[in-house]
Amino acid sequence: MHKLVIFPNASEIEFKQNFIDRYSKLTDWEEFKKYSLSFLRKSVRVNTLKISVNALTKRLENAWQLEQIPWCKEGFWIEGTRRDVGNLPEHVLGYIYVQEAASMIPPIVLEPKPGEIVLDMAAAPGSKTTQIGQQMKNTGIIIANDISHDRLAALGLNLQRCGVANAVVTMMQGHKFRYFSSKFDRILLDAPCSGTGSIRKSVKTIYMWNPDMIKRLAAQQKQLIKTAFELLKEKGIMVYSTCTLEPEENEGVVDYLLNEFENAKAERINLKIKRSPAVLEFEGRKYDEQIRNCLRIWPQDNDTEGFFVAKIKKL
Repeated sequence: MHKLVIFPNASEIEFKQNFIDRYSKLTDWEEFKKYSLSFLRKSVRVNTLKISVNALTKRLENAWQLEQIPWCKEGFWIEGTRRDVGNLPEHVLGYIYVQEAASMIPPIVLEPKPGEIVLDMAAAPGSKTTQIGQQMKNTGIIIANDISHDRLAALGLNLQRCGVANAVVTMMQGHKFRYFSSKFDRILLDAPCSGTGSIRKSVKTIYMWNPDMIKRLAAQQKQLIKTAFELLKEKGIMVYSTCTLEPEENEGVVDYLLNEFENAKAERINLKIKRSPAVLEFEGRKYDEQIRNCLRIWPQDNDTEGFFVAKIKKL
């Protein structure tokens, strides 16, 4: 197991009491806090559009230690004498993408196939879009959408750097896709969220967190997931994912979709990963039994970010 390195100022970081109370109901608070206040392991995904996994590992093996990520055959934890992996020639050339290990899960669960029509509804800065591009072997079409001009600039650069040639970039609010006439084989909705699974990457999340923000985000997420589901072809697959651990933004959103559409089915996600049970009841609200098929991972489960992933099929 990788040795945890706690933030130097961890003892000075204070959590709000209602945050502590809430998360103590959901998990082992002390473990969650310990992992949330420790440095993330650096990880990269090999971009097979440009280089094979074997060729890339040979290029790096003298200066870097690479450890296979169990759930992603192109993914590796990477350690060396320096931490600036983003400055490596291999990164500049688009041979690797610096991507958190848990962030690699949603495209793997989505399983896009060559030749399909895929929508990435909140795509920037492009980690998952570029992963989808390599899974599709640069065939078919990816509509890569986001709402922010600045974030789209990063998305465009990453698509170019990684040699993804089958993506069309759009800028609009996700719910406006309901006016779109085409249907999609697969849709990824990596939704905007409160980010409580990624405190390790952004400590300011602790200070920004409040229950009103969660309610507002959950309402937005429900609108987006409903739009996404309506855009799916029959037998199509949608993946809904977040880097938050809030039940209202995760299980609650999927529960809303399952109640709204009789032809929505939450499918079991099978990966080589340590998982925690999905939340089936929280603060007096019971969720649909199908939700036990969703993937909920806490930072302490696999020494990663916390993540939630649901796989929805349109019957």
